[in-house]
Amino acid sequence: MGNPQNCGFTMCGKTKEGQGVTLHYTSTATLWRSSGAPSSLEFTWSLNTSTITKKAQQRLYFLRRLRKAHLSPPILTTFYRGTIKSILNSCITAWFGNCTASDRKSLQRVVRTAEKIIGVFLPTITDIYTTRCIRKAIIIVVDHTRLTHTLFTLLPSGKRYRSIRALTSRLCNSFFPQAIRLLNTQSLV
Repeated sequence: MGNPQNCGFTMCGKTKEGQGVTLHYTSTATLWRSSGAPSSLEFTWSLNTSTITKKAQQRLYFLRRLRKAHLSPPILTTFYRGTIKSILNSCITAWFGNCTASDRKSLQRVVRTAEKIIGVFLPTITDIYTTRCIRKAIIIVVDHTRLTHTLFTLLPSGKRYRSIRALTSRLCNSFFPQAIRLLNTQSLV
C-alpha cells in the first residue's frame, strides 16, 4: 500500500467593488498510490461538516453573550439566522445527503444549543435541508434553460417525476435523486 496524499485548494479574488472574496474547498480527497497509479479515490464530507460545525459553535459564543445582555428572543433569532443558520446552510444541498449519522448529530446539536439559548423552536437541520432541496428543485423544474432540467421528467400521469436509477448509495443520497423523491412526496400531500 502506498502513502495517502491529501488534496485541497484555497482560491482568493476581488470583486468589481474591490471587496475580497474567498472560496475554500474544505473536503479532502485521500488518494492511495500503489505502483505510481491511483488505485482508490475516497471522498467524504466529514471534514467539511466538522469545519461547518466548528464555525457554528464559535458563533454560539456571541449568541450567549447577547442572551446575557437580556436581548429579546426575536433579536436573538435574527442573529441566529444571520450568523449560525447561514453557516449551516452553505451548500447544504450538496453535502448533507451524504453525511454520516454522527455528522448530522453534531450539526443538530448546534441547532438544539441555539434553540436552548434563544428559548424558541428552531427548525431541525433535516427540515432545513428538505426545504432547501425542494426550493432548489422547483427552480430547476421551472427554468427550462438549465442543463439539469432534463433530469426532472414527468411520468405519463403528469403528477410525479421519474426517479433516477442509482446503483450506489452515494448517488442515491445525492441532490438530484433526493430532490425527485422530495418533489414526489410533496405532490402527494
